[in-house]
Amino acid sequence: MVIERTLSIVKPDGVQKNLIGEVYRRFEQAGLRIVAARMMHLTQAQAEGFYAVHRERPFYRDLVRYMTSGPVIVQVLEGENAIEKHREVMGATDPKKAARGTIRADLAASIEENVCHGSDAPDTARNEIAYFFSQSDLCPRTR
Repeated sequence: MVIERTLSIVKPDGVQKNLIGEVYRRFEQAGLRIVAARMMHLTQAQAEGFYAVHRERPFYRDLVRYMTSGPVIVQVLEGENAIEKHREVMGATDPKKAARGTIRADLAASIEENVCHGSDAPDTARNEIAYFFSQSDLCPRTR
């Protein structure tokens, strides 16, 4: 198994509903370790830059508006096959299609308000982590 890092975001709806601890509990129970975390309120420019890959999609403006609507928690998770494991714990983007017991199936209200974001591949994870964190922000678990 490969030790990986992935970016994870508890989105504005998850923060508003006080689900941060529940989301973290599920990640940790799945064997993922939090090696960096920060609460922030994304600016328009930060959200547009982060989601630039979606700029031509019809949902882009709504996504940026939503992601700037309240504070988020950005974190870096580390563990064996962290990207795949994180995505399994989150569940499908559409909570109606998410597997029972996943974060989105249990806690999300809609496709847009789906509690969390996660990187989808190693290259994406590296870029997304670097977008929010410097190397010195990452705290490898030594104990």
